[in-house]
Amino acid sequence: MNSTYQKVDNRWNHTFIDIWDDEVMAIWVPIAVYWIQCTIYEVIMKLEIPFFEQYRIHSPEDQKRNKVSFGKVLVMVALQHVVQIILGIAILKGVDHAADQQRHQEAINRYSTLLLPLVTQFLGQSNENCLQLSNQIASFIQGYAVPSIQFFIAMFIVDTHQYVLHRMAHTVKFMYKYMHSHHHRLYVPYAFGALYNHPLEGFLLDTCGAALAFELTGMSPRLGMYFFTFSTLKTVNDHCGYYFPWDPLTAFFGNNVIYHDIHHQPHGIKTNFAQPFFTFWDKLLNTEYHQVMKAKAEAKAKLVEKSQ
Repeated sequence: MNSTYQKVDNRWNHTFIDIWDDEVMAIWVPIAVYWIQCTIYEVIMKLEIPFFEQYRIHSPEDQKRNKVSFGKVLVMVALQHVVQIILGIAILKGVDHAADQQRHQEAINRYSTLLLPLVTQFLGQSNENCLQLSNQIASFIQGYAVPSIQFFIAMFIVDTHQYVLHRMAHTVKFMYKYMHSHHHRLYVPYAFGALYNHPLEGFLLDTCGAALAFELTGMSPRLGMYFFTFSTLKTVNDHCGYYFPWDPLTAFFGNNVIYHDIHHQPHGIKTNFAQPFFTFWDKLLNTEYHQVMKAKAEAKAKLVEKSQ
């Protein structure tokens, strides 16, 4: 039975939404995490605790450079989340858990059938142990390996989608003036400002990118919830204003709070377009800050040589 929808009226197909259903949780859990995570960072920033202040990228005085009020940032972020919730509810498909479980088991059976001859050859005998081992490996593949691959591919899709649109937003004057310039009113980023965008940009860059990754990888609603939540944590982390060296999102990703902060500064605004996970598009397309600065320095040196 579909646990997301229940028919309660024979004349009108009214439905109740189960907020604990995987598909519904994929909508509201990342949003809840955003507000909780941002609130924690905001409290840390307001208290100015010396232990945390040593890792702060910009001083409280620098934050006055921002051209948008904190209240407006909250309103625009809330608006984007309301749009996400409405769209999410509108496109709910409903999760048939029995059918999902059946497909899951069928996939395990397929992998097990393919693996059985290999396992039998490896063990040198054909018995119940071979079948059991084949099922165990197949269960691992379907339960962990496939979702991990889907997750990684989804990260690649989001990065590609955001790099293309983000770079266009800086190179197409109309897009920057009327859309992306809103986000760059935050010269000194902070956590709540991670999703401070023009509403259209928020929809195209964040909502559509995540939805595209979800659909193309064919991930389950539960995995989608994990992916959207992880993307939210990473996006907020990139704007939080603190470089905590022990933070896994800072330590394990070159595209971190320092990397993105450069993009928000006047000297780096035409660089470091990649977000939110990796830096490979900037490296491949020569838009990484250090590459650009090196190229400019070499060009300047050549001009000096010619003038001598």
